[in-house]
Amino acid sequence: MQNGIRIFVLAALAIAAFVAYSAIFVVDEREKALVVRLGQIQRAVEKPGLYFKLPFVEDLVYVEDRLLFFESVDKSVQVIDGRRYNVDAIIMLRIVDPQKFRETAQASLNQARDRIETRLDAALRQTYGKRSFGTALSKDRASMMTEIRDQVRGEARSLGIEIVDVRIRRTDLMPDVLKDTYERMSAERFAEAAQLRAVGDAQRRRIRAEAEREAVEMVAKAQRESEIIRGTGEADRNRIFADAFKRDPEFFAFYRSMQAYPRSLKGDDTTLVLTPDSEFFRYLKGSLDKDKPPQ
Repeated sequence: MQNGIRIFVLAALAIAAFVAYSAIFVVDEREKALVVRLGQIQRAVEKPGLYFKLPFVEDLVYVEDRLLFFESVDKSVQVIDGRRYNVDAIIMLRIVDPQKFRETAQASLNQARDRIETRLDAALRQTYGKRSFGTALSKDRASMMTEIRDQVRGEARSLGIEIVDVRIRRTDLMPDVLKDTYERMSAERFAEAAQLRAVGDAQRRRIRAEAEREAVEMVAKAQRESEIIRGTGEADRNRIFADAFKRDPEFFAFYRSMQAYPRSLKGDDTTLVLTPDSEFFRYLKGSLDKDKPPQ
């Protein structure tokens, strides 16, 4: 009899312990919990600690309370001029309404991810589709990410999720578009180089023309100055000769004749045809008469 009572007590204690264990649950700081009874949410536990529920009647659904990252890769988008990009995006999110998350997505991150990615695809196409090729890779990228984030937030709120941020990690051209872009950029650079070369050639010709003009002007100026100096010198010479002629006309005539003789008789084949009484040999007649033998 005592053994039966002892077994009964032990069994009751075990059942009580099991019931107590089933009624106790713990929520840590990384998660939230939903207490569900017959499929209906009774309450949401959002703060960490030790809690109780009805055993065997109420179930628990745990929901992540950490910052989550969804990575979306190889999204094909098209810009306004028809060229296409491959885009990788990262979504940072947090579950802020566990009850709505359970009601709309069955507390499944996979279902929530599928719905958010669908909205993300539309937001990427809409945002890139309004911009040109260069703008998509420029400083406008920050505003593009903000625009995409704002478009995705609406869908996320309906799931009880807050979108913290959206980042564009990679934006690459499609291989065929990349080749066409490279060829176009190469042609543009060659055209720019040809234009620069033409501008340089025009400047070279202008500088050379200016240099040649300055050289001609300098030579003309030098010739003009030399002619002035020569004219001044000749004027001074003529003035000196005139002064000398006034002082001694006979000596001046003699000096001029002495200069004329070597100039006229220069060379071995010089021939002069003059009359014997020519004034050209006036100053030589006296010498010739002295050398003539007496008759």
